[in-house]
Amino acid sequence: MRALPLALLLALVSLPAAAQVRGVELRTPRAFGYFQGDLVQVQAEIRTDPGFTLQRSSLPKPGPVTYWLDLRDVRTEESRGADGAHVIRLRLTYQDFYVALDARTLEVPGFPVTVENAGTNGSTTAVAQLPAWKIGVSPLREVQPERRDDPAEYLRPDGRAPRLDPQPALASAAGFLALAVLALLLLAYDRAWWIFGRRRGRPFALAQKALYRAKRRSQGEALYREALLALHRGLDATDGRRVLADDLPDFLGRHPAFRGQAGGLQKFFSASRLAFFGRDTAGAGTTLPLPEAEALLRRLGAVERSA
Repeated sequence: MRALPLALLLALVSLPAAAQVRGVELRTPRAFGYFQGDLVQVQAEIRTDPGFTLQRSSLPKPGPVTYWLDLRDVRTEESRGADGAHVIRLRLTYQDFYVALDARTLEVPGFPVTVENAGTNGSTTAVAQLPAWKIGVSPLREVQPERRDDPAEYLRPDGRAPRLDPQPALASAAGFLALAVLALLLLAYDRAWWIFGRRRGRPFALAQKALYRAKRRSQGEALYREALLALHRGLDATDGRRVLADDLPDFLGRHPAFRGQAGGLQKFFSASRLAFFGRDTAGAGTTLPLPEAEALLRRLGAVERSA
């Protein structure tokens, strides 16, 4: 008689936990036709009351399950069902290593999973038991094949692979190569590279190359003078005559594409006057530092290309 109240109490305590897990369902693509080494996919769907989430530490770890079965991968996904229940999906990947001598059914063991509801007054846990399920395995070969006098007759010839024609692939590769070469030539023409650097209409491109060569052999004030000379040569070649500071308005009138660089050109002529006529290279470098002179030359070259 004393055991009866205790049993009733335990039953009442277990009722909420049972209600917290609404159901467990297993789904597999097929339950038969597996061979040694095959991957076996199974999806377990656990439905719980709202507020419960999966305790990931309770999931099985990838590794051997039995002597013939390994768990390769475990993936989880949680969502809300149409009825308001919390749905936990486990995507399990097993690998079968059973060497079957005949077609038979094997049992994959189940395992428990813990779900948890963490509230302000503490956490509530419940256990969802994934049941064991079965798969049908088949042998790779028959146990006792038909007897043959020549052992070589048990072997089958190699399968014939289709012969592939390499000509379409070669033609495509040649076409893409021709397009790449054409694009490279167009880029070289636009940037005045290689043989295109000396064509008419690109004197500032030649001036940039002259400055790059001067950097290899000069430095300091000598390099600064080379930069100013490169700018002078670019202006002279563009206009077809000597361009001095007083000629700048007429130059911009004849070549309106360079009007946006008028301020930089005025600073350039001021620095040139100091460097070549005032013999004040240091003052010229203050008026137009070397990095600004190089930037001006690059801008003039960009205008030249766009024009």
